[in-house]
Amino acid sequence: MPSTTAITHISSLVTNNPSLGDGSPLGLIQDAALVIDGDRIAWVGESSKAPATDNAVDAGGRAVLPGFVDSHSHLVFAGDRTAEFNARMSGRSYSAGGIRTTVAATRAATDEQLSANVRTYLGEALRQGTTTLETKSGYGLTVADEARALRIAAEHTDEVTYLGAHIVPPDHADDPAGYVDLVTGDMLEACAPHARWIDVFCEQGAFDADQARTILTAGRAKGLLPRIHANQLSYGPGVRLAVELDAASADHCTHLTDDDVTALADGNTVATLLPGAEFSTRAEWPDARRLIDAGVTVALSTDCNPGSSFTSSVPFCIALAVRDMGMTPDEALWSATAGGAQALRRTDIGHLDPGARADLTLLDAPSHVHLAYRPGVPLVSGVWQRGVRVV
Repeated sequence: MPSTTAITHISSLVTNNPSLGDGSPLGLIQDAALVIDGDRIAWVGESSKAPATDNAVDAGGRAVLPGFVDSHSHLVFAGDRTAEFNARMSGRSYSAGGIRTTVAATRAATDEQLSANVRTYLGEALRQGTTTLETKSGYGLTVADEARALRIAAEHTDEVTYLGAHIVPPDHADDPAGYVDLVTGDMLEACAPHARWIDVFCEQGAFDADQARTILTAGRAKGLLPRIHANQLSYGPGVRLAVELDAASADHCTHLTDDDVTALADGNTVATLLPGAEFSTRAEWPDARRLIDAGVTVALSTDCNPGSSFTSSVPFCIALAVRDMGMTPDEALWSATAGGAQALRRTDIGHLDPGARADLTLLDAPSHVHLAYRPGVPLVSGVWQRGVRVV
């Protein structure tokens, strides 16, 4: 039979249930405890009222929060782009091929090398409190390589996204329409069994609105749920297309018109912000304050990838969002937990109340505010995933 575990003497418990604790969106309970029964949360409340359990952990006056939900990453790749980053940060131009460099390295890698890389980056993320992580293909761009990437990803996470429409590869440079046919035809047939989601990079130089609509609609017909890279580099149609197709999330959302913001506020699509990309490219920051004030649901994610955001640290992204994107510490934490869950259309994660999956993080700090207050400091001292302590 599953055993029960109580974690007691929690200085501040973030439940993300506003009906609990202080009634805020974070549902903060002070001097709290929670009970894990199997892989679920069975009880939360004041530490003095915790029921008897088989096991007990004394949090020692430290904070507990839901495990981070990283809803946007690109982990199935080989190599890195150190030279590109060094050139960009040194003010020099760089023309070694960007994504194409990673595509070449990924195609040349063995299954074992790619799987080992995914394990490495997932391990990094887990040690920093991430208990759910979405990841994509997109560095294969052939039928066999995209299907291989998704098969490998699915060995490590349930949240797998088909991104054959990342860029038009060099071998189709003169026939982008033919590549769209491949992405929506043989490639989709091979990839759909391994994925839950379908994504497209809707941007100048990648795929336009008509191509993106064709790709996402084809994926939906095969049972894949849409999400979209939108409005990262310039103003464009991606966000409104996401809302039109009821995509779970529009990711990046850096360049938005008033109409884009209104569409997000009126729809069900989450705006997923990825500050690691702006940090690593010295680009304009997304305006999270504008979105939140308009009533848009915002998620916060790492965009971990070898080119534009080579970080697996959600705490780092929380600090960036608070410092440079207009978010409060409470808003940034909510977006990195409950917001990420909504971006994946999950109701079992991103919160800590009875019935939720027991994915939680113990901080070596008395409050979640320390994630932004002490940037760069390794504050995660314990992680439970599905009720089992893994860090």
